[in-house]
Amino acid sequence: MINEKEISAVSQIYHLLNLMSSQLMNFTKVILILMMSILSIFSLRAQDITLKPGDKAPDFSLRTDEGNTIKLSDYEGNSTVILYFYPKDQTPGCTKEACNFRDNLEKFNELGAKVLGVSVDDVDSHKSFKEKDNLNFTLLADPDKKVTKEYGVLNKFGVASRVTFVIDKQGIVKKIYEKVDPANNYKELLEYLKTR
Repeated sequence: MINEKEISAVSQIYHLLNLMSSQLMNFTKVILILMMSILSIFSLRAQDITLKPGDKAPDFSLRTDEGNTIKLSDYEGNSTVILYFYPKDQTPGCTKEACNFRDNLEKFNELGAKVLGVSVDDVDSHKSFKEKDNLNFTLLADPDKKVTKEYGVLNKFGVASRVTFVIDKQGIVKKIYEKVDPANNYKELLEYLKTR
């Protein structure tokens, strides 16, 4: 099923092609721009998320940015978990999202929630990202992409799509935010947590 962003992207591609043909650009440039546009459309599409609210969140064991290993089940009975998947360390959108969590971490803690970020980057990349941006929460490394696949968020380019799961103290998925806006996801999450 095609969503509004894809329809908009296709409309923009069509407009660009009409503009380019009217200016008699050469065939190679048209093909190159078309290929880049098609790739950007596919990057919006993630694999299907099979989890839904009410499902038990799959347990996992991943290494942290400090090299320790933690399990999701370590938080059962203690904290709600904000498990957010993101594409790549130290990229603009991912940095904005991480810094928003950093700047509001005390509010999440007050609401009984722990923030965990997951990407397919390795421990060293996470460590560098955390140090560079003074991040104050745990980043989890999933370089073999097992957890990213299990949660249904691995995209066609082999990185995580931007998706956030709220998992309660019993390990149950309560809410899923797909196609997250990195500038605003933390606000949505705080509002949701306040209503619980």
